[in-house]
Amino acid sequence: MAQQKTYWHLLQQKRMPTEYEIVTSKLLFYTGESLTGKRFELDVPLLDWYKRFQQESPLTCTSWEKFRDPRETTYTKYTELQRDKEIFVDGILEEIEASGYDGHVSPGWLHVLSRAVAPLRYPGHGLQMVAAYIGQMAPGGRIVITATLQAGDEMRRVQRIAYRVRQLQHLYPDFATDSKARWQTDPLWQPLRLAIEKLLICYDWAEAFVALNLVLKPLLDEVFMSYLSDLALREGDHLIGQVFYSLNEDCKWHREWSQALTRMVIEDNSQNIGTIQGWIEKWHPLAASALRAFAPLFEGKLEGAPMPPLEGVARKLDNFIATTCPAWACSLRFPALSYVESDDSKSLL
Repeated sequence: MAQQKTYWHLLQQKRMPTEYEIVTSKLLFYTGESLTGKRFELDVPLLDWYKRFQQESPLTCTSWEKFRDPRETTYTKYTELQRDKEIFVDGILEEIEASGYDGHVSPGWLHVLSRAVAPLRYPGHGLQMVAAYIGQMAPGGRIVITATLQAGDEMRRVQRIAYRVRQLQHLYPDFATDSKARWQTDPLWQPLRLAIEKLLICYDWAEAFVALNLVLKPLLDEVFMSYLSDLALREGDHLIGQVFYSLNEDCKWHREWSQALTRMVIEDNSQNIGTIQGWIEKWHPLAASALRAFAPLFEGKLEGAPMPPLEGVARKLDNFIATTCPAWACSLRFPALSYVESDDSKSLL
């Protein structure tokens, strides 16, 4: 037999394949799109799990190999990108320690950090586990790669928040020592905890992808990485705002690859629109409830930390959905985050 090139399975392109194409093509040996073109399976109990929650998922595609990450992320490229981001964040955290920065944090803002930021480590772990599960169950190698790297990004967020908590504890020993209890019992966090726990038992890989990356996570990221950063800057905590802005770069890539995958499956099979729409409508109430709980934070009415409201958050979230989602999936309908009138303010949702 004639000697084959490493990328012989890409020769039909009639061009030199890119590094991304070579290292991400046909990675899953057990699917019908493997290098052999045959499904390789062992008769073990786990086989039934993959059959039910991967192969028989309502979301279908003629070839999952058609998916391309817009960033064309390989492991090498990922480590290079994250190295530069981590150097930037390390510099910020070192400046905090060297300058006595934490001695100037106001009591009100310290309460906000303790109640509304420090417990974010716990849902962050939940997001990481769901992303890792999507990576485990996805039917295409490139989807496996992006979801797995997204799980790594979620751990980066958890670690950076944990580091910042420990920095503050050096000066304020009792700071955020009740984070786990707040995550488990504080009314502020319970709707989000409910959403995360339901996601952790959503076993269909595609429904988990839609619920996480198209519904809950984009809104959660926008609230915590963008609007909370704006609030921090207004309260004089400009360095934590910069850390969150850096973490938000990861979140933007998560949306980009999710948009690309959604667009691909819709173009491949228009019936996927109804499937995705049904999952959006199923999961949106949970996401909306989770966001509604944090309205007092941005309205200046968080218990123990009164401060002026951050104007326009609800309108910005409306605009975020209106400008982001239909731009890449105009066939789908994402419920708007409308206003609820109260006696003295307008609340999120």
